[in-house]
Amino acid sequence: MSIPNTETTATPDEAAALTTEQSGKGGTQRRTAVRWKLFLLLLVLVSVNYIDRGSISVALPIIQKEFNLAPELVGLLLSAFFWTYALMQVPVGWLIDKFGPRKVMTASCLGWGAATAASGMAGGFLSMFIARLGIGVTEAGVMPAGGKLNAIWMHKSERGRGATILDAGAPLGAGLGGIIIAGLIASTGSWRWSFVIAGAATVLMGLAVWWYVRDNPRQHRGVNDAEASYIEASHAAEDAEAAVDGSKGKRGLLPYLKFRSFWAMCLGWLGFNGVFYGLLTWGPLYLAQAKGFDLKTIGWSTLVIFGAGFVGEIIGGTIADKWRASGASANLVMRTLLGISSAIVVAGLVGVTVVPDATTAVVLLSLVLFFLRWVGLFWSIPAILGGRTNAGVLGGAMNLSGNISGFVTPIVVGLIVGATGSYTWALLYFVGSAVIMGASVLTLNYNKRLPV
Repeated sequence: MSIPNTETTATPDEAAALTTEQSGKGGTQRRTAVRWKLFLLLLVLVSVNYIDRGSISVALPIIQKEFNLAPELVGLLLSAFFWTYALMQVPVGWLIDKFGPRKVMTASCLGWGAATAASGMAGGFLSMFIARLGIGVTEAGVMPAGGKLNAIWMHKSERGRGATILDAGAPLGAGLGGIIIAGLIASTGSWRWSFVIAGAATVLMGLAVWWYVRDNPRQHRGVNDAEASYIEASHAAEDAEAAVDGSKGKRGLLPYLKFRSFWAMCLGWLGFNGVFYGLLTWGPLYLAQAKGFDLKTIGWSTLVIFGAGFVGEIIGGTIADKWRASGASANLVMRTLLGISSAIVVAGLVGVTVVPDATTAVVLLSLVLFFLRWVGLFWSIPAILGGRTNAGVLGGAMNLSGNISGFVTPIVVGLIVGATGSYTWALLYFVGSAVIMGASVLTLNYNKRLPV
């Protein structure tokens, strides 16, 4: 993926940011692009995150047989990660606002790498369940920290791409994870070694984060004055606008609870994750049991389905930023794109429930993921509603809501499959989640910061 071109002509609302070139001995100084390199690193980090997170789903047909697990216990095991991951979101958002995203993100990487490796040593359901709880605790800081970095490092005209580059690691990691984990299992002859190797890679990513990420562009030795001034001019314009609107400085979470947009943000992310986490956790087993795929076919199908999500997310972020740069309002851009996304996701999921052909089901799921991942634009919303100062705690609240779906959905799907012996009603559960997402994205006001 190429680094986006940052040398475009500023639109009228970006006039304050025309400090993109500074006088120097050589005439003008072309601004550096460290912010884009930093977000490419975050893309890799989130990809590794989702390889680790989804590894159990790929290995699940083997683990289920080895541990002799009923569908209900499979659902409980798949949900374990999300219990602690969700509970940690608001506390970790507060930690990010207090100590900065760099420290929290690095600690998350080291901890979840160790916990992933430990899950490869599980001797049964209970020890695997505990290891998954540990992964949930340690991974909790990554996405809210990424949302905070988007607020700190990105010009407001670039945050759509920043948000989707960050979040695109989810489908990319889920897609690559199917191939990588299946390949590691085949090459080592053990699902356990695949988890240990994935954990070691995560620790290395933590070291890379500490080396390259900074909490302020001025702290990064690769950022020149032109790039830092460009970002700071955008921040100054936002702060001035917030002062006119009556917005204040650092706040806790409680003042936001009275606003419709806050709840729309949370419910939209809850509905989104009801679909995404359902497909991430149960998708491989669905392909194995309902469509008769073997491990190799599951791996390639997962790559196609979630790879489509990765491509869709990058395209969605680019469309949003370019449309906004043309002068369109944030409400017009976001409600149109995310409304279209929701409608296609609902239609595609309904289609999957009625088509018997395995290939057609994979094509429809790929279409669903392509448009579903446009909702990754939501990672720009904490900065819109709360500004840089409160982006961490709002990102944590949003991710808490999304991960309620994370721990509820695998259990509900397990109960449905166990009770009916079919995936039809499970897919209809995903349709309901997509409807909640659609209603929320059309309700949220994307135009201004909340006045708290």
